[in-house]
Amino acid sequence: MPEPVPLARVKDLLTGEAAQRTLPREAALALQHAELFVRLPAAETEKLIGELRSLPFVDAALAVKLADLLPEYPDEIRLLFSKERVPLEEAQVTRVLEILAQFR
Repeated sequence: MPEPVPLARVKDLLTGEAAQRTLPREAALALQHAELFVRLPAAETEKLIGELRSLPFVDAALAVKLADLLPEYPDEIRLLFSKERVPLEEAQVTRVLEILAQFR
């Protein structure tokens, strides 16, 4: 399975490509979406993903989702983890929220 790419990195890639040539319609729409929803610069996003990956219960795909969305509430964290079928303890949810709060 390929490594997931955070939205901030997509924005940087598409911005660089747009500076060199006219983007196809789909790529232009993706760039517009990235510009609207990216909350952190790519370097900050990579740091955040690294910190989240240091937690044993967070895989690469979840780390990218968490970094892109920057959830603020415990229920949002539980919702993202619901597909993983891993019951999160309250301490784990709190730890994820603490890490996310450092980057807001």
